[in-house]
Amino acid sequence: MIKSVRDIELGGRRCFVRVDFNVPLKNGNVADDTRIKEALPTIRHAISSDAKVILASHLGRPKGKKAPEFSLLPVAERLRELIDRDVTLPEDCVGDGVRKIVADMKKGDVILLENLRFHKEEEENNPDFSRQLADLCDVYVNDAFGTAHRAHASTEGMARLVKEVAAGFLMLKEIQALGKLLTNPARPMVVILGGAKVSDKINVVLNLMDKADKLLIGGGMAFAFLKLRNVEIGKSIQEEGTRASAQKALDKADRKKLPFVLPVDFVTASSVDAGAGVVVDKIPPDMMGLDIGPKTVEEFRKHIAGAKTIFWNGPMGVFEKAPFAGGTKAVAMALADSGAFTVIGGGDSVAAVNEAGVAGRISHLSTGGGASLEFLEGKPLPGIAILDR
Repeated sequence: MIKSVRDIELGGRRCFVRVDFNVPLKNGNVADDTRIKEALPTIRHAISSDAKVILASHLGRPKGKKAPEFSLLPVAERLRELIDRDVTLPEDCVGDGVRKIVADMKKGDVILLENLRFHKEEEENNPDFSRQLADLCDVYVNDAFGTAHRAHASTEGMARLVKEVAAGFLMLKEIQALGKLLTNPARPMVVILGGAKVSDKINVVLNLMDKADKLLIGGGMAFAFLKLRNVEIGKSIQEEGTRASAQKALDKADRKKLPFVLPVDFVTASSVDAGAGVVVDKIPPDMMGLDIGPKTVEEFRKHIAGAKTIFWNGPMGVFEKAPFAGGTKAVAMALADSGAFTVIGGGDSVAAVNEAGVAGRISHLSTGGGASLEFLEGKPLPGIAILDR
């Protein structure tokens, strides 16, 4: 059984909290502090429980080497503002210097270890590196759902070596919300998938076909299925090597008599950088589909309006470009208006909901794109499985 951090005595103890502070930076400052704010309930609970709070995260892809541009210093500064107390940032995450800082901690103190991925041993789940991290603490708490699908030293290896382990409040919130989609969801349940790649989501498609009442497919991944249905897709994006898996999904939908709704019109242009889009029902050879069209938007809206449970992952088009953002924004608005239990599966979909200004009307915004998808594939996630003891 997975314990909550609330179930563990923290007073005076060294509490290691794995957080996901992999946030975007701009000009040396945190550009989006959403992930930091999501971790605050667990951090504040540990502080108010008189724990000695040791936070740890990765940032970016420094590839096992110390790189100043991936330092967590801007994160520490933003966290200091949010919790209104000092946050110490050691020069490293292991070593004599860190051990000395931890040994000198008092109740309620907070330190944020420097980027875990400055050491290649973190992603390798190296036993010695795991031991060095584990030796820093008495209690291990994982509140980093976004990394729960990775068996790294800080997410899995060190947890094996600490006697008391628990999930933070964000982790528990993610497990509960995503678990609702897999266990007796309110019906009808509609699954909306977009984004560029079929390969990233095909196993989610296949698994959720056993749970969902309808699938709506947009974005670049729709073209793999449209091609199989002999729809002309022009020079639209089409991932290579996905024909067999896309056919498998269509065949399963046919067997189950499951509505598998694909776009019927498109916003097209000759390139992503074209200044405007042209709406068509059939894509000419010299054009590419870059967003779903107005007929598709209306069709998707009808299915969304009748749903009781909705999961959405992946934009409907190249929503970073204004001429091709309409479909994604329309889906975001439709979810907000649906009255259903709505879950957004991380990444670009969360960004789209924020841009549409409707984030507050969505039931759950997942902090883990890849992790949420693997969870919905039915895979055990290492960072969660290790807490179940």
